[in-house]
Amino acid sequence: MTAVDLVITDALLHEAEPAEADVVVNDGRIVAVGPGAAGGHTAARTLAARGASLVPGLIDAHFHAYATSLDAWRLENAPLSYAALAGARRLSRALHRGFTTVRDVAGGDAGLDQAIADGLIESPRYLWTGPAMSQTGGHGDPRAADTDICFHAGPMNQVVDGVDELRVAARDRFRRGAHALKIMTSGGVVSPTDPIRVPQYSAEEIQAVTEEAGRRGSYVAAHAYSPEAIRHSIDNGVRSIEHGNLLDEDTAAAMAAAGAFLVPTLVAYDAMARRWQEVDLSPVQRAKNAEVLDSGLVAVRRALQAGVRVGFGTDLMGDLEDDQLRGLRLQADAIGWQAALRSATRVNAELIGRPDLGRVEVGATADLLLLDGPLTDDQSLLWDGTRSRTVVQGGVPK
Repeated sequence: MTAVDLVITDALLHEAEPAEADVVVNDGRIVAVGPGAAGGHTAARTLAARGASLVPGLIDAHFHAYATSLDAWRLENAPLSYAALAGARRLSRALHRGFTTVRDVAGGDAGLDQAIADGLIESPRYLWTGPAMSQTGGHGDPRAADTDICFHAGPMNQVVDGVDELRVAARDRFRRGAHALKIMTSGGVVSPTDPIRVPQYSAEEIQAVTEEAGRRGSYVAAHAYSPEAIRHSIDNGVRSIEHGNLLDEDTAAAMAAAGAFLVPTLVAYDAMARRWQEVDLSPVQRAKNAEVLDSGLVAVRRALQAGVRVGFGTDLMGDLEDDQLRGLRLQADAIGWQAALRSATRVNAELIGRPDLGRVEVGATADLLLLDGPLTDDQSLLWDGTRSRTVVQGGVPK
């Protein structure tokens, strides 16, 4: 008998056609998968699935640990110690929902990363970009039009103009350990002075950032809504388009040809539309949100039809974070639950360059989510946070 760390028996897997199998885990990795695979092993711990679905640990590719408020000025000027403590709680909650990996695309830093690595806080695997880079008056600039004050940077955004300054900012993020870089290339919903459709940054500025990322073997994610902004981004080397709600067919085809990913964040607009009073959304913000709310579902379908690799993200700010799982339901409404699950697992793993994640296969990292029944009977198990679920991260049940 071979001693292993964990055995999960009689689980319903969805890697291809649904099939029951045992999953054997040792030293943080899956070492055997299949009917009867548990035989011949003695496990330190056994989980009896009894036909319940076992899926890969979920990946949220558009998460914000430091997003403590929808009030951009208040958010960017809060002490970093407060943002870190609030972020630790947001990360822990995400892990227990089943998100074993998150990509923070506008925030994070070496200190939070080190605290996670040292086990000081409970967290998903944490990939961060540092503050997003924004032009003056762009989506990451929190100043209102009638505000005559200076702003350089906060926990989530930095105002950086010019090719040379952007190169320095990009290099400094990689010096500190960033996974990738984030830039703002169109207006946004919560920012005060920028129309949603207008492209931001010059071609030369975007190229400076993508060139620096390319030399480090990394990539750039861009906040972009309109076809004009998306084209402006991918034509200048951006790999990951965030949101993309106003995507048209021609631009979807261009994204596919460029090998770009789309990371939709459908739940952010849904949550702001439903809960605007709770988070004190202004009339301007509500009007902007209405502009992109319904088009998001169409954009996701359009991207898939064109052959774009579609990931999954949430982009939830402040108290809206508890709608994280609802994002899976909304994406399932657009493309079906199997495709939504692939987006939040395999596709996102490809996006972040971690082929060992997002799958239940021999050799994969044992980030897993055991649900409370078979998805073939009840797809809501995937997004119903009131139902029991067991999260396994690196082979360790949480």
